[in-house]
Amino acid sequence: MAFEKEFLVSASSKQLEEWCAKRGFPRFRSDQIFRHIHDKLALNVESLSSLPKAVKEALAEDFYAPSSTIDAVAGSPDEVEKLRLALCDGEMIEVAVIPMNEKRTLCLSTQIGCPVGCRFCASGANGLVRNLSCGEIIEEFLYGCSRIGAKCDNIVFMGIGEGLLNTKELFAALEKLTGDFGMSPRRITVSTSGYIPGMEKFASLKREYNLAVSLHAPDDVTRAKLIPDALRYPVGDILEAADNWSRSSGRQYTLEYTLISGINDSVDHAERLGKLAYRHHAKINLIPYNDTSSQFRRPALRDIERFEETVAATGARVTRRVEKGKGAAAACGQLRAEKRHKEQ
Repeated sequence: MAFEKEFLVSASSKQLEEWCAKRGFPRFRSDQIFRHIHDKLALNVESLSSLPKAVKEALAEDFYAPSSTIDAVAGSPDEVEKLRLALCDGEMIEVAVIPMNEKRTLCLSTQIGCPVGCRFCASGANGLVRNLSCGEIIEEFLYGCSRIGAKCDNIVFMGIGEGLLNTKELFAALEKLTGDFGMSPRRITVSTSGYIPGMEKFASLKREYNLAVSLHAPDDVTRAKLIPDALRYPVGDILEAADNWSRSSGRQYTLEYTLISGINDSVDHAERLGKLAYRHHAKINLIPYNDTSSQFRRPALRDIERFEETVAATGARVTRRVEKGKGAAAACGQLRAEKRHKEQ
């Protein structure tokens, strides 16, 4: 998509200095604007009382400040919030604000829709609409921070979309987040369905980000039942690319594994998954399926526990995701899907 304006939240200090010079405003105004966004985590400058009306009006003319609005908020008893954002072209994305003890994590989207089309996931049910821009990703971050009332502790790019199919804008956002906003790379996780060209680009950054690979099966036959052919790579090739990323970043990666009854939850699956993870020095995060499709079912609790115990017996590091967001359209893409369904 070709945007009509620049995004104020992703403008550099140099860009703002040049803008002030072009508009005939004093240079110190650029510092005011920049600090307001990056120190105060502000989405716009309306709340900056010391900024003259003429500057605010000029900013609104020349920038998206912001380009998006909160369209809906879904809450849950455990205080997870899901925000649905309406973008400048009328499309929708989601941001999740997830509390964990004293920490706050933001789950951000990278695309509108998703081209991978995992059969159990609501995000890609209607394919890919477009990539998000760096500015839109930063707006997600700032909306999430505004709900917390402070800068978040962690960011996970596990919302709508395959981020490593949008590397230009995602990497620009990562640079902005770790630079001007001061986030530690170690507190940012990028999730991928196993898109190898994107994993290679991610490795080339040589930064201490975290990588989560949505594997969902220890073998290609099982994985083919869950992920369509177009963007599915062989399990062995995915793990090789993840190992290369680990050597480049110096970080251990995580294998995300959504447990689906009768598909990938057998003892045999567990043993093979554990052996793979142990051999590749990877962590495993088990995710009991969050029902979004009548085609798949969540395993019974005893089967989930048996699977976890079997994996652990191989010597692999395994955790089960703490489930949050019940009642907040918790599954990825679910809140956006509800809006689309109502409009049809």
